[in-house]
Amino acid sequence: MNMACKKWLEEKLAKIEALESYSPEKTTEKVAKQYGLPLASIIKLNFNENLFMPRAKIIGFLKEVAKECDLRLYPQEEEEKLREAITKYLGLQQGCVAIGNSSDEVMDRITRLFLERGDRAITFAPTFSVFRYCVRYQGAEYTSVPLFKDFALDVKALREAFTSETKLLYLCSPNNPTGNQFELGDVEYLIEEFPGVVIVDEAYGEYADYSVIPLIDKYENLVVLRTFSKAFGLAGLRLGYAVANPTLASAVNKIPAPYAINIVSLTMGRKLLENVDVMREAIIALKAERVKLIEALNTIRGVEAFDSQANFALFNTIKPYENVYVNMLKRGLIIKKLGKLLTYANCLRATVGLPGMNVKLLNALREYLGDEA
Repeated sequence: MNMACKKWLEEKLAKIEALESYSPEKTTEKVAKQYGLPLASIIKLNFNENLFMPRAKIIGFLKEVAKECDLRLYPQEEEEKLREAITKYLGLQQGCVAIGNSSDEVMDRITRLFLERGDRAITFAPTFSVFRYCVRYQGAEYTSVPLFKDFALDVKALREAFTSETKLLYLCSPNNPTGNQFELGDVEYLIEEFPGVVIVDEAYGEYADYSVIPLIDKYENLVVLRTFSKAFGLAGLRLGYAVANPTLASAVNKIPAPYAINIVSLTMGRKLLENVDVMREAIIALKAERVKLIEALNTIRGVEAFDSQANFALFNTIKPYENVYVNMLKRGLIIKKLGKLLTYANCLRATVGLPGMNVKLLNALREYLGDEA
């Protein structure tokens, strides 16, 4: 390697090293090893997976998929069949779906399509962090406007922050990590007023009260993200999609490499949509448990939990969040540490687990926070 190439490569790698990226979380294996706990005893409540989807059902579908798929071959009609299944599931016209390896990957595609160096993208804070990484990878400017203390949108401040350089607006609703869904009128107003493309991330859409998907016919600048990772219980297969008017959906479909989505994921996604009642029953059970969990959290001295339209509960504790997080790890409970969100100093987030899991979490919090109730 000549000196000029060596210098260029070193500078390039230094810039890449400085990029912000998604931090890895504690795994069940690492927690078990670190604290000397049986692996089977670890309860994982940090990634908002749907534990209410019956594992036996998923294994059954996977066996069917294994018989249908020839893994020696590249995917053929599987992606088109999944598009058709999504179209039917959501009641869309043809040509409105773009499929990807997770909704995060589709989001990254959208930022590459519509952002150039020097452009701006805007959202609110706090929200899902991956959008920030995608924006900055494009050399674009990332701007966020704080939510109100009750986690409502500050519509006026967001609208005033729109400029001619602002090309993307990101609205996660229901929002991660706060769990609330924003007023439909506020969301539609922002779509109407925004001078670029609006991404509404509905990763938790199946848990919520409404969807903006019916608005894609009205607004040519609207893209809605959905995923199979949350409600459908397929987080391990990394499958997501975007919904938009046919012209915009076609643009999002331009970028992926050939045969980018594996045949198993595509076929499992279709299989779950053909048996969608399994997911719907799981959602009903999860919503009931969500109510119980949030109500119980609010009975613990030193805990304030917030209402949720997702599959997790956000709560603030009187003790330092890092101490609570580590204490839960020692008890075999993995939750998400968040820290300061707006005026709340010690925020944590827990997936709505199965009833027995939630009882263990609640008992652990009561014991650590000194509440004997």
